[in-house]
Amino acid sequence: MKHRLDNRRLPLLWRTVLLLTIFVVMSQIIIYIWVQHSVKGHFEQMDSEIITHAAFNLRKQVAEPNSHITSQMLTNSQGLLNNQPPLSLSSDTTSFSAEASDEADHLHSSWLDYDLKTVIANKEGQILSSTPNNFTQELGEAFNLLSLRQDNDKQQFVMSINSRYYRAMVIEDDKMLALIALPIDVHHQYLLQFNRQLSMILSAITLLLVSIAALSVYWGFAPLATIVQKMKRINPERLDERVTVSDMPLELRPLAESYNSMMVKLESNFESLSRFSDNIAHELRTPIATLSTQTQVMLSKPREGTEYIEQLHHQHDTLEQLSVLINNMLLLAKTQKGLSDSQISHVDTDSLITKLVDYYEMIAEDRGITFERSGEFKTVLGDEGLLQRLFANLMSNAIYYAASGSTIMISATVLASATSINMAKNEVRPSKQPWLRITMTNRLDKPLNQSEADKLFERFYRHDKTSNKHSGTGLGLSIVQAIANAHKGKVGITIKDDYYFQVSVELLTEG
Repeated sequence: MKHRLDNRRLPLLWRTVLLLTIFVVMSQIIIYIWVQHSVKGHFEQMDSEIITHAAFNLRKQVAEPNSHITSQMLTNSQGLLNNQPPLSLSSDTTSFSAEASDEADHLHSSWLDYDLKTVIANKEGQILSSTPNNFTQELGEAFNLLSLRQDNDKQQFVMSINSRYYRAMVIEDDKMLALIALPIDVHHQYLLQFNRQLSMILSAITLLLVSIAALSVYWGFAPLATIVQKMKRINPERLDERVTVSDMPLELRPLAESYNSMMVKLESNFESLSRFSDNIAHELRTPIATLSTQTQVMLSKPREGTEYIEQLHHQHDTLEQLSVLINNMLLLAKTQKGLSDSQISHVDTDSLITKLVDYYEMIAEDRGITFERSGEFKTVLGDEGLLQRLFANLMSNAIYYAASGSTIMISATVLASATSINMAKNEVRPSKQPWLRITMTNRLDKPLNQSEADKLFERFYRHDKTSNKHSGTGLGLSIVQAIANAHKGKVGITIKDDYYFQVSVELLTEG
């Protein structure tokens, strides 16, 4: 819709103020209607009680045998039967009207303050008397008491006489008809004045509440400006900027804590990326410089064919190292994105480990190293190619760094639900599905402490930098960790007795 409120264009502050304004206005309208209805209902109830009480007293007075109203009404009724004009409309009835008026004044002495009007007529509707005397002149020629009785049988109603409003009721008995009318135009005027005053008061309250709400919302959102300023100052040299959580309101402290947590991760990842970029430049610079130097030397003067062939073999080895490095970097980038649903399948770890052991046994035999397996190797969920690379890296590292004549132990343990342990943090990881932990343990030639072992997951980190015995890029265990994370698993290193190197990998089973 064209006129729909666009939240992206309207600031959050004004959206909040608008919602509060709508709420306050609706509340004030409800209060206005309720108060008006209550006051009007109170007046109507009071008027109804007055009319009812007056009707009761009038019936009681008429029922008395010696009542002036009864005797005079009977006399006037007899005159009407002899075709005489009604008493209240004749000049000869002045004395009766005065007497009836005095009786009526006495009748209504308890509620004269209400300016109650009465009209008494016979059963044929001919007016006999009224209180006050001139009230009959206000009724007009079209006034018909019989018609009012038929339209409002024993029910109170509102009528208009000479632009004045009355609440009225028609009562009757065997002898007479009577109209009791109470002026209510003063109530109408009071209600109009009351409505004007109430509208002004509610409008002032609404304006005050909206102003207070706007100011409160502005103050409430003011701390967000601090976070905004912190964000504006973020750059690679100022990633240590943090928000003081204690200075924030209670409602915004979770936001401040989340912001600080995000900045900690961002700073850590940026530092890791910076180190990674430096390491890549360092690792690529050496082989490229070697290739360039060798090429320049070979081109400096004519040489024998055998020298060219030998030099090409050296360059080929260097290019293979570059190819391995680039492939490893691409694998790390690939695994950091996680696995898609199409990559996940059921992988039989038993057959996978068996194939790798058969392959690496030939390499291990040269140093007298053997493999020993134990435990139940179950089927796990993941990408078979990546898992093969993971365990191949672990086995090759175990062979390279194991003491000659030692045994590499490969064991498997099924972890029940909610008992999977994060080796790095010693935390229990809840899960509805069981996990499979595969552990490789080998004995080292040289002692190694736990702090040094924890650094082995860093990219391009080599523990033994002085030895040329084991060449590599320093990405083996980084790739293992990246593949495990892509499978939502865990990998950890534990050093036992300084000489036993243990790597544990946890993977989710098929359940």
